[in-house]
Amino acid sequence: MNTLFLKNTTEDIKKAAAILTDGGLVAMPTETVYGLAADALNGEAVRRIFEAKGRPMDNPLIVHVAEFSDIERLHLVRSIPEKAVKLAQAFSPGPLTIIMEKGDVIPDEVSAGLDTVAIRIPSHPDAQRLLRSSGLALAAPSANTSGKPSPTTAQHVIDDMDGRIEAVLDGGACGVGVESTVITLATDIPRILRPGIITREEIEAVIGPIEVDKAVLNKLENNEKAASPGMKYKHYAPKARVILLRGSDEKYINYLNRLYARDKSIAALCYIEDVSKIHAPCITMGSETDEKQQAQALFDALRAVDELQGVKTVYAHCPSATGVGMALYNRLIRAAAFEVIDLPTKRVIGLTGQTGAGKSEVSRMLSEMGAVVISADEAAREAVEDSEVKAMLCAAFGDVLKADGSLDRRLVAQIAFSKPGRTAVLNAITHPKIASIMLSKAETADADTVFFDASQLFEARMEVYCDRVIGVIADEAIRMERLLMRDGISREDVALRMSAQFDEGFFLSFCNDILYNNGSLRELSEEVDKLYERSVNR
Repeated sequence: MNTLFLKNTTEDIKKAAAILTDGGLVAMPTETVYGLAADALNGEAVRRIFEAKGRPMDNPLIVHVAEFSDIERLHLVRSIPEKAVKLAQAFSPGPLTIIMEKGDVIPDEVSAGLDTVAIRIPSHPDAQRLLRSSGLALAAPSANTSGKPSPTTAQHVIDDMDGRIEAVLDGGACGVGVESTVITLATDIPRILRPGIITREEIEAVIGPIEVDKAVLNKLENNEKAASPGMKYKHYAPKARVILLRGSDEKYINYLNRLYARDKSIAALCYIEDVSKIHAPCITMGSETDEKQQAQALFDALRAVDELQGVKTVYAHCPSATGVGMALYNRLIRAAAFEVIDLPTKRVIGLTGQTGAGKSEVSRMLSEMGAVVISADEAAREAVEDSEVKAMLCAAFGDVLKADGSLDRRLVAQIAFSKPGRTAVLNAITHPKIASIMLSKAETADADTVFFDASQLFEARMEVYCDRVIGVIADEAIRMERLLMRDGISREDVALRMSAQFDEGFFLSFCNDILYNNGSLRELSEEVDKLYERSVNR
């Protein structure tokens, strides 16, 4: 199929209207995003929308009309509630969609078999001209391949839909940038099903108390039917994996910089103010202080992610879920398939080091000074008794449980450490749970600063949660003698254990503070005392 590229001239708008009247598909501009339009009362034409987008038929569509009187003229609903009139007077034409009980003329293809229909009156002048020229009610979901970021320019539509639809009407860049707010009046208490630029607070000022559907910020339950577009599990997603980081600006920037130091396949989806502080490649989604600018930039930013060469994962600065921020969070949480990392609210100091260098001694000294020290070894003992972890270990290594259901740690160690590949599997299963336990302990600790005592801090990628990292190192010969005395193993075994760890250069490169432990315990204690004061009383 040859997709026509139409300008917003009177002649081209008439061409687009004729295509729609004949049952064809036209991508049209609206103030929110570009919509893929078809005659809403022509079930066969509407079905072609789903085919062109690759969209499941269980996802309802929004019907667009030129003015509020068209709803009654075309018999689109059974009756018009008083609150719908008030909302239309306050916000239409504009980015608000109202759900009401559908009229008999609405085909199931539009409503996805529901008893309701979603209707809005777009304010974009070209959408208005097309609606009036055609005289139709137009079903028009976003004009993108299903699941991808919604299009805010005609070029975005061409990128996704060229050869699949009859025409694209170019009306310039969309001014709002995220889809309309969707509110249903078919429930006892009106409920927002999809947040947008028109906020809950603004709506409540017009019609009184409303609710926000739980699926706005959370996944739909299994087999739960979508009552509105945009409620599906994964949506708006680029090809790269998206992960939300929820926490302070400082924690977000620190996480990214520590991760990028060791992984160049990541990028940041961040605010303009973050860019100068982040080492990784950045794609901006507007200013942190301007939510409307963020909304306008969001889908462009998500599309731009896939233009970055070699980027496999993008970490998004998580917005607050209030006001317009709720709309941004709603889109980002779906782009990320609900993958969110909560960054610690406490100040976290990582403590790690070479085997035999004296990390455990430093940990003991810090505890005696009153510091809150959270042990990775203790967290590991908890982690391996978690039911999900035990199930994954059994799947990886066979039946490694004792008769009482507890983990046979010695057997796991024998299997996991027999080959490097198996060790990697063990770490992949246990490290995330260990980190989760330690972060949970940090949040409940009665202190503003906590220390993470973890010999494998870097191997587990837990340094990303740390505000600073202390590395304890010592000369190789000194460590050798300490391990020989402490563990009673052969010199060859000690050498093998030492060679399996990061070398001194690594710790010098990636730690903020270095404790050299080549001398006496008294000398070490003096250095730890100074470091503790600097860490806690920063």
